[in-house]
Amino acid sequence: MKNDFDKAFAIIVGEEGGYSNDPRDPGGETNYGVTKSTLLSAIEAGLLPVGTTVKGLTIEQAKIVYNAFYWVKIKGDILPWPLCLFIFDSAINQGVDSAIKLLQKTVGTAQDGIFGIQTQNAAAKFSQFDCAEFMANRALRYMGTRNFDVYGRGWLIRLFEVTMKGMKNDTN
Repeated sequence: MKNDFDKAFAIIVGEEGGYSNDPRDPGGETNYGVTKSTLLSAIEAGLLPVGTTVKGLTIEQAKIVYNAFYWVKIKGDILPWPLCLFIFDSAINQGVDSAIKLLQKTVGTAQDGIFGIQTQNAAAKFSQFDCAEFMANRALRYMGTRNFDVYGRGWLIRLFEVTMKGMKNDTN
């Protein structure tokens, strides 16, 4: 499953696109989906060189950030495909804590945002039906998100596109 990161990253970075600085977007300035605050955290953690800017961020640097700040935290290497993709995308777009809680809601474990052994064991038994339920839970969460009236259509299109790409690239 370790090779799933590269496949998932390629799908997600394609959804995120390049540089953006929409004043209505709560994420603010972003590049490849990496926000300025996430970039500063990556610099502080020693993952990127001091002086790296959002606009100057390379795709290789974005990949480092995605791996450390999202993939590792959702334990993508131990999750089956396409579940790892769906949770990875949720973590990037809705937050790591929210992504794990959505997974926990779907599998019926305590929704504490901690990816522990109970969540891991339940996730290992995930079926395609569970993937559909997870994505439905994501859609419902989007509907309650601030600025849904502005960005909701795009968020839902992204959700459906990631779902289709993940199911099309199902290697298991």
